[in-house]
Amino acid sequence: MLTKKQLQLLEFIHKRLQRDGVPPSFDEMKVELDLRSKSGIHRLITALEERGFIRRLPHRARAIEIIRLPDSLGGAPDAQGFAPQVIDGGQTQPAPPVPAAADPMRQAAVELPVMGRIAAGVPIEAISQVSHQVAVPGGMIAPNGQHFALEVKGDSMIEAGINDGDIVVIRETGAAENGDIVVALVEGHEATLKRYQRQGSMIALEAANPAYETRRYPEDQVQIQGQLVGLIRTY
Repeated sequence: MLTKKQLQLLEFIHKRLQRDGVPPSFDEMKVELDLRSKSGIHRLITALEERGFIRRLPHRARAIEIIRLPDSLGGAPDAQGFAPQVIDGGQTQPAPPVPAAADPMRQAAVELPVMGRIAAGVPIEAISQVSHQVAVPGGMIAPNGQHFALEVKGDSMIEAGINDGDIVVIRETGAAENGDIVVALVEGHEATLKRYQRQGSMIALEAANPAYETRRYPEDQVQIQGQLVGLIRTY
C-alpha cells in the first residue's frame, strides 16, 4: 500500500510522462507535493522504486520509467511480471520468485574489486588501490570487457539517481559518447564521476545537481577511464 504522498508523486510522474514523454524534474516534484526540500522527493522516489512501481535508469538524468500502476490509477498489481523485493519497516520480504532464465539480474554474482572512492562533486585525487571486493549481479556485467567498482563520495550526481555512499559499477573504456556518465581522470591525477559532453576541442564534465557548475577542460587534460553500467545501494 502506498502512502498519500507516494501515490501523489506516482500520479504526477505518470501524467507528465504521458503528456511530455519525460518525467518532471525534482524541483517540479517538490513544488507539486509542497515539500520544503528535494531530500523528501528522493525518499519518495526510493520508496516507489523499492515497491516496484518505478525504475530509475542510471545513464540519463531525470530518467524514470513507470513499471506498474496501482488499481487507483488504472493499473494492475502485477503488471509486466515485475517481481520486486519489498522493504517495509526494515524487513526485506522477497516477492514470488521469477525463474532465473527470465531475470538476467539473477545470473551468478561476480566479485569485482572496489578501487577506492570517486568524487561526485569536485574532483578528488584518484585512488587505484583495491579496498575490498563487492558481489555484483551477473546481469550488470558485459561479457566482453573489464569492470571495476568505486564508492561514490559527494552529491553532484544526485539527480541521476547516484547518491553519496553508492557503489558504481564501471566498464573500463577509454572512449565516451555525449551524455555518458563516465569516470574521468583530470590533469592526470584527479578522478571524478560526471556526465561527458564534447564541445569542440573542450570536454565538459557536467554534474546532475544544480548546486555544481559544469567544468570544462582542454581535451588533452581529460582521460576517460570507464563508463557507468550499474549501481549498488545498501540501506
